Amino acid sequence: MSDIEKKDQLEEYFHAAGKPRERWRVGTEYEKVGIDRSSGKAIPYSGPRGVESILKRLIERFGWEPEEQDGHIIALSRDNAQITLEPGGQIELSGEPCDSIHCTYAEFTQHIRELLEVSEPLDVVFLGLGMQPVSRLDEIEWVPKKRYRIMGPYMPKVGRLGQRMMKQTATVQANIDYRDEKDAMAKFRTGMGLTPIFISMFANSPICDGQLNGYRSYREHIWTDTDKSRSGMLKFAFSPDVSFAHYVEYALDVPMYFIVRNKNYIDMTGTTFRQFLAYGWNGERATLDDWHDHLTTLFPETRIKRYIEVRSADSQPPELMPALSAIVKGAFYESDCLDAAWDLVKDWTWDERMQVYLDSHRDALAARIRRYSLLDLSKELLQIASEGLRRQKMFNALGEDETIYLEPLDKLLALGKCPADLLIEKWQGELDQDIRKLIAYSAYQLP
Repeated sequence: MSDIEKKDQLEEYFHAAGKPRERWRVGTEYEKVGIDRSSGKAIPYSGPRGVESILKRLIERFGWEPEEQDGHIIALSRDNAQITLEPGGQIELSGEPCDSIHCTYAEFTQHIRELLEVSEPLDVVFLGLGMQPVSRLDEIEWVPKKRYRIMGPYMPKVGRLGQRMMKQTATVQANIDYRDEKDAMAKFRTGMGLTPIFISMFANSPICDGQLNGYRSYREHIWTDTDKSRSGMLKFAFSPDVSFAHYVEYALDVPMYFIVRNKNYIDMTGTTFRQFLAYGWNGERATLDDWHDHLTTLFPETRIKRYIEVRSADSQPPELMPALSAIVKGAFYESDCLDAAWDLVKDWTWDERMQVYLDSHRDALAARIRRYSLLDLSKELLQIASEGLRRQKMFNALGEDETIYLEPLDKLLALGKCPADLLIEKWQGELDQDIRKLIAYSAYQLP
């Protein structure tokens, strides 16, 4: 854990992560909310039917290795995959980097099969939704991870909805590689520009606290009042000369959460990384491990670590879970497809970007910018991604290419709907605003 000697090392951290095209992979992170089947309430972390019990069963039955803090299991690992926990007990699979969406789909279906096999005897189910549908904030137990003991109390100091983000929401996220700084910036800018389109395609959190909340993606609305210093849209992403240096300057001025020394988490809230780098803290100097940890606590819509993260989608029903990574792989891993995706949004002003970003939270595909709806733009983006995937010619055992993972989304868009639109219609119709019917409709089934 070497000290940072000069600021150039912070930029070099990103430069060193560049990879040649043949080594590019796609990683997917899938978060899921677990509930009690009978009540619809969030399962606790502790107890015989809680998250820790589920993790223990995964260890015993499927060979996962545990990671503990203070005697509690807080993560699992197996091969190159990890199962981690969000603050409210949302279970996340961080899949291994895959060369194809066929691979990501296989790992996801295996994960769901294992998860349901151990949880169904406990009368616990997982929902293909972007938010806990019933439990209120104070009804959800905190996962006993050390970082959450710092983040949790800090959130109300910087926004009204941060603890909701932590304990109630769930996302699916696509992670992609880059060749060099120029390629990284093109992907970063395009990912940020496409944010309203991604939100609208995958909006899936219209119900919380047992009722409709007035948004298609309430999860995304929550981010607007979580912590403005570290989340949302980044204006500098659209600068013609945007570089790793811009991202470093941004990250330096975001307040820290913590540093880790001897496995102990030290509260650093209120101190920016720039201040820590310049002055240290109680004899501690900033290290590259601290920089790595700090970067994981920034939450813009598209994030740079040692890869690019697209973070704008609500968690999905299982048939739509692979779609985000499929879109990103198809559109971002072919240079002219990446250019075409950027062309969809490149001419917007900053004010227009921010307005359609906010409109997408409530209206999703019906939101408009200039003469286009986000539905129009979503269909175009899907065509661009499909073309990219067809060119990549990666086939499964049946001879199908990766465009098969876009078909469920294509059918939804043909109806002019996102997942939230369907959910609202059913909630007000055949589900009769009955939580038990909602659970039956949205629960994951064994593949």
